[in-house]
Amino acid sequence: MERQEDSLSARPALETEGLRFLHITVGSLLATYGWYIVFSCILLYVVFQKLFARLRALRQRQLDRAAAAVEPDVVVKRQEALAAARLKMQEELNAQVEKHKEKLKQLEEEKRRQKIEMWDSMQEGKSYKGNAKKPQEEDSPGPSTSSVVLKWKSDRKPLRGGGYNPLSGEGGGACSWRPGRRGPSSGG
Repeated sequence: MERQEDSLSARPALETEGLRFLHITVGSLLATYGWYIVFSCILLYVVFQKLFARLRALRQRQLDRAAAAVEPDVVVKRQEALAAARLKMQEELNAQVEKHKEKLKQLEEEKRRQKIEMWDSMQEGKSYKGNAKKPQEEDSPGPSTSSVVLKWKSDRKPLRGGGYNPLSGEGGGACSWRPGRRGPSSGG
């Protein structure tokens, strides 16, 4: 029985010595590289989270593809919905085109009517410019045409306006430089 007691008392001494060695080793390792270990663990955690998210998304896509391949009714319904949406959009576009064509026809009709009025007034010997502007003036309320005096705008540019440009020959004094004639020299 003494032997068993000696072996039992020897075992805790070895265990405590092992624990002490482990405590010293781990303690010195943490003291030296503690922050590196903490940051490495955080980095590994983030990387694993990203990888698992990508794997989940990849599995979900594969399941969706498999479900779409298994259920042809869903695919047919989806294609019919797309075709209906395209048809609706095309009808809306056609309606807009028709409205635009109608608007263009109205404008052409208005121009044609104005040209006819101008022609008629010219045949009668009247000024056609005043008659062509009458429909526009009737629409807008304003002073009567008898009190309005029309001013003519001149399209002329001022003789010495703008800036001085020596390359154009304009705007300078009385002298202007012109390049010489090109070609072979005369003489012989």
